[in-house]
Amino acid sequence: METSPIPVLTVQTAPFDDQRPGTSGLRRKTAVFEGKKNYLQNYIQSLLSSIDLRDRQGCTMVVGSDGRYFSRAATEVIVQMAAANGIGRLVIGHNGLLSTPAVSCIIRKIKAIGGIILTASHSPGGPVGDFGIKFNVANGGPSPDTVMEKISQVSRTLEEYAICPDLRIDLSRLGRQEFDLENKFKPFRVEIIDSVEVYLQMLRNIFDFSAIKSLLTGPDQLKLHIDAMNGVMGPYVRRILCDELGAPANSAVNCVPLEDFGGQPPEPNLTYASSLVDAMKGGDFGFGAAFDADGDRYMILGENGFFVNPSDSLAVMAANLAAIPYFRQQGVKGFARSMATSTALDRVAKAMKLALYETPAGWRYFGNLMDSGRCSLCGEESFGTGSDHIREKDGLWSVLMWLSIMAARKQTVEQIVREHWAKFGRHYYCRFDYEALDPRVAFYLMRDLEAIIIDKAFMSQRFSVGDHVYSVEKSENFEYVDPVDGTVARNQVSANVALPQYLSSIFKHGGHTAQMLIHADNASASAPSPVLNFPPFFSSPTLRVKFTQLTAVLRNVWKLIPGVDTSLRVCAT
Repeated sequence: METSPIPVLTVQTAPFDDQRPGTSGLRRKTAVFEGKKNYLQNYIQSLLSSIDLRDRQGCTMVVGSDGRYFSRAATEVIVQMAAANGIGRLVIGHNGLLSTPAVSCIIRKIKAIGGIILTASHSPGGPVGDFGIKFNVANGGPSPDTVMEKISQVSRTLEEYAICPDLRIDLSRLGRQEFDLENKFKPFRVEIIDSVEVYLQMLRNIFDFSAIKSLLTGPDQLKLHIDAMNGVMGPYVRRILCDELGAPANSAVNCVPLEDFGGQPPEPNLTYASSLVDAMKGGDFGFGAAFDADGDRYMILGENGFFVNPSDSLAVMAANLAAIPYFRQQGVKGFARSMATSTALDRVAKAMKLALYETPAGWRYFGNLMDSGRCSLCGEESFGTGSDHIREKDGLWSVLMWLSIMAARKQTVEQIVREHWAKFGRHYYCRFDYEALDPRVAFYLMRDLEAIIIDKAFMSQRFSVGDHVYSVEKSENFEYVDPVDGTVARNQVSANVALPQYLSSIFKHGGHTAQMLIHADNASASAPSPVLNFPPFFSSPTLRVKFTQLTAVLRNVWKLIPGVDTSLRVCAT
């Protein structure tokens, strides 16, 4: 019996004024996407309409998610709207799951026009958690500013969206599904693919899998403890580290993707991956790692819980690229880091006589550098590292980098890091996070802080700590001129409010550098008390007094927010 073509409908709507995507796409509370009428549909239409009609007709797009709550419902809407808007083919991960690195990999391999990733990264999931929609462009990387602005412009004037509400797909069935649509000459195609296979094939071409397998299965077997944190990485960890590289199945925990990530934020740090930390402190495992929900961020721990901070991890990788077949074949062009990352990488770049680029926060800034052949390795202090193999940060790739280095050097994580410190100096890093501020409060907070740190008197300060004297080497509100296209980024914007988002100061003595980063974010709904992190030598009363002076204005501003604890919590790192 012949079936009728699926109708394409045009639905009237009204625009929203809060749909400009940020560095990681559009993120809101799940209840906003799920409960506010047409909020999801409006944004998807704005995203699709940002693609030129001639490029959009018949093109291929990739769709994946980290498995969080509302992903399946949102994927169905995306499929229905993609069909109605002329997309010719969608490639979707099995059960809707694809890690962010895998999406980037697939976009590049099949030459798709872009990809939609449903993720809010390390933010909580579930009905009361967060949801996000991220659009990666044809190079596999996050949308540049021009694309984000175009999406925003469309969203502010949108009056209708196109959809095929009767179109249904089966995300659990691998293979091709085709649909005839009204007024369309060619059928709309959906391909459900193995979530891991294309990404695994790429990794095989980067690393020496036999060397890693020998490390994990040989007579001096390295025992792993890997926490997928109930995000998308479970299937990747099982397939690649266990099935392919021989790690025992019990090496991996929390590998079943859950809509609420087991009730914990899927954030790979010492706080939320505490069960991993406790397991590693027991001394039974030589290498530990955790991943965030969509698999682009990671944390590395050595035996007895030895923590590798992200800035050191990036620098250690850079210093040991000769251990990786990909870099031996491709060569190393240069390095890049966000301004929020310590200067540990700079020392390695200088020693290797390679260019070092300092960029604003946001992975999209690395894309231009890699596309133009300037950068081979890059990273951020927020547990993200990657290279020019794709255009995203890549958690599992980072773990395989570490395992490759350990196999080549035949050393433990701690030995590798301590030798790196001995050769290049140790860099201490301190980040101040003031989250969930009212936009007005955040503006005045950062304005007053900026006045302090750019004052000439502060920049000439010298501090005595025991027998050592530390001086302020640099203090700034960061500005970036892209060496590829000349665009300038100033005062990064947070949640549609123009405010200086990052201020930094760098203290220096001999071979050691201490960096202080101050960050204000007004995107969340509740306001925790701020956290101050001091590296070991900041235990000096002299230096703490200076940092306390910097935060005195914050205390006063903090009191403007009703019901907020004004105490400062101090943590050693």
